[in-house]
Amino acid sequence: MNRNDLCWCGSGKKYKKCHMEYDERINEIKFDFFKGQCRPPHKIINNEADIAGIRAAGVINDAALDLMAEMVRPGIDTASLDAAVYDFLTERGALPADLNFEGYPKSVCISINDVVCHGIPSKKTILKEGDIVNIDMTTLYNGYYADASRMYMIGEVSPAAERLVRVTRECMERGIAAAKPWHFLGDVSAACGDHAHANGYSVVTDLGGHGVGKEFHSEPFVPHVGEPGTGMLLVPGMTLTIEPMINEGSSKVRTDTSDGWTVRTRDGKLSAQWENTILITETGAEVLSS
Repeated sequence: MNRNDLCWCGSGKKYKKCHMEYDERINEIKFDFFKGQCRPPHKIINNEADIAGIRAAGVINDAALDLMAEMVRPGIDTASLDAAVYDFLTERGALPADLNFEGYPKSVCISINDVVCHGIPSKKTILKEGDIVNIDMTTLYNGYYADASRMYMIGEVSPAAERLVRVTRECMERGIAAAKPWHFLGDVSAACGDHAHANGYSVVTDLGGHGVGKEFHSEPFVPHVGEPGTGMLLVPGMTLTIEPMINEGSSKVRTDTSDGWTVRTRDGKLSAQWENTILITETGAEVLSS
């Protein structure tokens, strides 16, 4: 671009005052093809207005997850939780991005015990003492998306279940800590996976995190096992989810043929997941939705 052209990021600023130094820095990097190293495409880099929009969606998304913390209890059906999420978001001018996405029938994913992800809320699904539950939601607000999930422990759970939930959160937190500008996505993947394996757990590899913000799902795909120094370069302005799915037993999963959505552990053992939307900044990572 000419230095006086408007920047490709859509900020309205001249290129020389916006992303010219960024492009020059990337152009100086020698990417290692054999490590799968690659540069991020311009289309996934957010400007200041985009980041503000994603942050605003994240505030609403987090508040809806806080509401779930107040509601989850033994005896409540998951359809009631789903309805509460829909009402909460729409009352604030937002929408549940999950609803009707590629045919998904509900506003939120609620995954219990051996369900890894994409559990469909139902009047027939009742939470009970000892369950571990993942509630995963994405909020669309003023054209921007924020995505996060939390684990909820219903009443008193077994020590094994509590440990799985705790270690899974630690995996996510280590991944976030490893998400640094001008480092590679493989650093994040290795941080998550290495901690899971050190604690005797497996990591689901069929599914992973993703870019999010201006779109529900965009580049890059975020695996939660990997090697440091591999994959896409992380740069300021990228927004993505880190969402390790950690299994008590095998990493193998299956999808229920009855609904085409519900993903379960193949061996029937427990699974847990935590998810945050993060922004890569000049110094590290900022959590935009948790």
